[in-house]
Amino acid sequence: MIKAILIDDETHCRETLSIQLEEYCPQVKLLAQCSSAREGLQAIAHHQPDVIFLDVEMPLMNGFEMLGQLPSIDFELIFTTGYDAYAIKAIRFSALDYLLKPIDKDELIKAVGKVSSRYPSQLSQQLDILLEKLSSKPVALQKIALPTLEGYELLPIVTIIRCESDSNYTYVYHKNGKKIIVSRSLKEIEELLEGHGFLRIHHSHLINLNEIIRYVRGEGGYVVMSDNSSVNVSRSRKEILLKVLGG
Repeated sequence: MIKAILIDDETHCRETLSIQLEEYCPQVKLLAQCSSAREGLQAIAHHQPDVIFLDVEMPLMNGFEMLGQLPSIDFELIFTTGYDAYAIKAIRFSALDYLLKPIDKDELIKAVGKVSSRYPSQLSQQLDILLEKLSSKPVALQKIALPTLEGYELLPIVTIIRCESDSNYTYVYHKNGKKIIVSRSLKEIEELLEGHGFLRIHHSHLINLNEIIRYVRGEGGYVVMSDNSSVNVSRSRKEILLKVLGG
């Protein structure tokens, strides 16, 4: 059995998720339902759960703040949230699981199925990424968690030179010469890296603007990156690139 705690300040949300777990996830044993982060902290200490379903938006202390109160985290986390674009982006940035309210049963089953698939040290690193994304930590020091076929790669954002689309996967090129196959589309990567100095210059290419060595003119032209790779610029995105480069 998977021991679980549900933390959400809204009664109807707790009741609904409790019913869904009983009906669709019989392997989950719900040990406690908490209406506040403070109650949640007490329940975690008492029950030592395998997984927590944690609401993001709560009064007095939200879910993220609650995590910061814990001396260590040795359980799995599944966030539950209404539409909060900033919170969702932060969670996706760390590659942790979240369920959007109202919770879809198939998404719930999928999230529960992932429980215990991560190593504790990996989960700890992913939480560090989440909390630094929510803090005022300089962008240059931030990391991103990228899901791969084997698990997750946790990379400082500034070490990414470029990303290249390959259907539903993306090749991420690192400064150390490593090429990582990420199980996310280029569009998803682009959304996560928005505001971090990256630009889509082609339907197949996203580049780190700080890693451009030169631009060579042509119909669309191409850029040469710091790893000496040449990346084509599409005609439709040429003007945007030149504007960013000051040309």
